[in-house]
Amino acid sequence: MRHLLLYIIIGMGLLGEAFVMPVRGMILPATDAARHSLADSIMQQVIFYAPLYESIVDRYDASLYIKGRVHIPKKNRLIRFIPSMFRLRKGVTEYLTETHSDLHFTAPDIYDQKVKASIGTASEFWMMDGRLPEYFHINIYSTTLLYDKLLSPLASNAMKYYEYRLDSVVGASHNQRFYIHFTPKSKSFQLVDGYLVVSDNVWSVREINFSGRSELFRYNNRVQMGEVDSDDEFLPVFYELDGRFKLLGNVLEGSYTAVLDYHDIHHRSIMTEQLRWSEEKSKYDLSDSFRLTCDTNTSRRDTAYFNAIRPIPLTHREDSLYEDFFLKRDTLFNKRKPRSKQLEFWGQLGDALVSRYTIELADLGSVRCSPLINPLLLSYSKSNGFSYRQEFKYNRLFAGDRLLRIVPKVGYNFKRKEFYWSVVSDFEYWPSKRASLHLNIGNGNRIYSSDILDELKAMPDSIFDFNKIHLDYFKDLYFHLYHSWEIVNGLTLDVGLSMHRRTEAERSQFVLVNPDRPAVRTINPSPESPGYDMDLLKKFRHTYISFAPRVRLSWTPGMYYYMNGKRKVNLYSQYPTFSIDWERGVKGIMKSTGKYERIELDVQHQIPLGLMRNLYYRVGGGIFTDQEELYFVDFVNFTRSNLPVGWNDEIGGVFQLLDRRWYNSSREYLRGHVTYEAPFLLMRHLKKYTQYVLNERLYFNLLLMPHLMPYAEFGYGIGTHIFDFGVFASFANWGYREIGCKFTFELFNR
Repeated sequence: MRHLLLYIIIGMGLLGEAFVMPVRGMILPATDAARHSLADSIMQQVIFYAPLYESIVDRYDASLYIKGRVHIPKKNRLIRFIPSMFRLRKGVTEYLTETHSDLHFTAPDIYDQKVKASIGTASEFWMMDGRLPEYFHINIYSTTLLYDKLLSPLASNAMKYYEYRLDSVVGASHNQRFYIHFTPKSKSFQLVDGYLVVSDNVWSVREINFSGRSELFRYNNRVQMGEVDSDDEFLPVFYELDGRFKLLGNVLEGSYTAVLDYHDIHHRSIMTEQLRWSEEKSKYDLSDSFRLTCDTNTSRRDTAYFNAIRPIPLTHREDSLYEDFFLKRDTLFNKRKPRSKQLEFWGQLGDALVSRYTIELADLGSVRCSPLINPLLLSYSKSNGFSYRQEFKYNRLFAGDRLLRIVPKVGYNFKRKEFYWSVVSDFEYWPSKRASLHLNIGNGNRIYSSDILDELKAMPDSIFDFNKIHLDYFKDLYFHLYHSWEIVNGLTLDVGLSMHRRTEAERSQFVLVNPDRPAVRTINPSPESPGYDMDLLKKFRHTYISFAPRVRLSWTPGMYYYMNGKRKVNLYSQYPTFSIDWERGVKGIMKSTGKYERIELDVQHQIPLGLMRNLYYRVGGGIFTDQEELYFVDFVNFTRSNLPVGWNDEIGGVFQLLDRRWYNSSREYLRGHVTYEAPFLLMRHLKKYTQYVLNERLYFNLLLMPHLMPYAEFGYGIGTHIFDFGVFASFANWGYREIGCKFTFELFNR
């Protein structure tokens, strides 16, 4: 049936013209040049048919068994820095763990895995900071591997980055298999080294073995596919993963084996495709692809279960690891001594300082915390200087999939010596409609009043200089309360209130001057003070309060989503997101002192270009109108984050070198951003260093506002596993301005 489908598709011209290369009875060439040439001819066939084989399986259900063995040949006290590291036992350097899961796949690349049972000699199954499943969720015919991290040797443009060599040919003339070795032409974390085993005639892969490096983990992964003409011919049936992890003088070696047992495989047919193309109802609902996430069965942890389902028997060494573990556990339980509460407290405090951890609060939810001492949360930019951030996450799930989320954040800017904090809380009370209440409080960037705008307006662009203006800064305490509701798929309405309490950073003082007495400083002059006009003094305030109703409407056409129980989870869209944000300051309510109106429009879009390349663009503008008395120009979209922002910022929508005072210097603005991201741009020509670069970016940012007509930034950035770095050049009013850089630590944050 599968071959019949293939011939029908080719006959209909859906794949175009295929290459024809008879190789039956072939004798292996003696020269390397001939082997490379023949390997290229074979790979042309494999690459040509890969798009068909990638999507020939529509969906499947399978049981996934994983056995992992971790050996620690070298360790020190800093081993606790390793994220998601299980608790080590004294004197033990080897651990064994097993899991049994249900795996559901939906084309092209949606994997949903639910662990049903687990057992082992470690406190938890070491997941390499959550990255282990990607090594067992592989469609080898896809253009990328490991969730879009690696460029596959079967990609359409793979010959641009890989060299191929035919190593051997095995099998009878009617059933030959070719062993082809592939090597990257340049060093890169996105390219791998290994070999393929390809079947003649059908040009499908029987086995792939690839080695590479991901962050601090060196790996070798062997994937064995099903046999020709079997239902699982295009699916992996067996994995062998070996890896070596090194950090801070610690070495961990992991060896994992995975076996898949398929229960239900649905191959894609022409009739299925025609029905799918003609079906319009719920075309964006991908719930069937994520249905296992709703399973809340408790994971089993008994040895009898694994003895019954284990597809591969344990080795003698693995049996001995279990025997030693259970024997020591029973012995320690009988001889356990009471712990010192003081030592236990200091031990828990030490874990909090250097380890990421989750605190389970029984029926009250859970709190997830990053290490309190973590240099990887530090960032630097020319305009902001050094900044440090820290955040905590509290989650509690209620009946009906209602969710409460509270995220406190703190940060400090060393250049300005300013401390920032915020608390973002969300309560999703109607998850199927994404209806929720939001409460955000915190202190924002320091800002100056609208009185300064008149001074700015009077200054010519050619001589504009902030240092010539006296800026009286105000501290900002904000309070945002709003309700969010997704009216229809992709169309969201937010309605709420925005309040600010702005207080002088340096409190003004009035000086009473009397010829017969020395000058006296007072904060609040009394009506009896000679020479003071109290009506005039009432216009001067130390604190300004704003009260503003706010409405925001955003629309993302064609939003794909899935239902996790009763919760609607939005995924992605092929179209841009449009939004309009309106806010009206009302004077006199809750002691509010100013009247204004703010309107902002915004459009942003991420366009995948394939093969790990993306194009981002963002266009927006805003204006303050209907002003009365003193107010503060504080836009929502056009703002500068006071805490570190890493690689995944607002899709490149940040001006890296723009002084923060510019964000409040105009009642109107118009801006645009374009960012292009790809793994191989400039650094591919520097082969000595390119292996450490994951992604490269080209930035172009443009801003139009009074005194900046225009302001432009051009930038280039690289992203690595450890840090992100970018260099930017700015131009103002058609003239060169300055060059600066941005640096953030990103180890384990991707």
